[in-house]
Amino acid sequence: MERIQKVISNLGYTSRRKAEKLIEEGKVYINSKQAILGDKVGNNDIIKINGEVLDRNNKQKEYYLLNKPRGCVTTTSDNLGRKTVVDLIATDLKIYPVGRLDYDTTGVLLLTNDGDLTNLLIHPKNNIEKTYLAKVKGIIGGVEINKLKNGVVIDGKKTSKCKAKLKSYNKKTNTSMVLITIHEGRNHQVKKMFEAIGFEVLKLTRLKFAFLDTTGLKSGEYRKLTPKEVKRLYSLGDKLE
Repeated sequence: MERIQKVISNLGYTSRRKAEKLIEEGKVYINSKQAILGDKVGNNDIIKINGEVLDRNNKQKEYYLLNKPRGCVTTTSDNLGRKTVVDLIATDLKIYPVGRLDYDTTGVLLLTNDGDLTNLLIHPKNNIEKTYLAKVKGIIGGVEINKLKNGVVIDGKKTSKCKAKLKSYNKKTNTSMVLITIHEGRNHQVKKMFEAIGFEVLKLTRLKFAFLDTTGLKSGEYRKLTPKEVKRLYSLGDKLE
């Protein structure tokens, strides 16, 4: 017997966190009875999500690295009819993005149906690094860079220390290019960090997620992760446990 949210996640329907949200919203049923958090299921129990029976025979795992383009949302579906990152991947399996990138943010994004790996990569304790290149309005100096490094207050809570470096600046256009590496995953974190020191982000690209980057991938293109890469991603959690 396993907790219902873990089973849903392990079968690749969605992440464990999203599974818990679906349960709280009353969209999950076990043998025709509405599920609640903490319910456990066995191999013979029938699970329905949004009226659809969950295929418990689906054990195939898929892992994709996408160079996310602008103008698509990091969700599995969108009630406004906008293109989603899942729409860009040619697969019959139900996959979902690992974490989020804003509608106008580009770059490295992982998609999978492996709930265990997803939970490992988004769990705060594992400190998975994400590196971004931000184009901001204004000329940033050393004082502001040090503020980013030491943490700034966003949404009432100080961010963890991070890596930040001024890559270049252009006085004619009054813009700066800044490399920043964080290991948290708070909502709109990078944009809010720059806002906290008085700078507006004009363009944001995620260059790296852990050791993965978009080398060889044009905007909107993707590839499957190699078994070695998947194993290495799993090891990121093992080393920190």
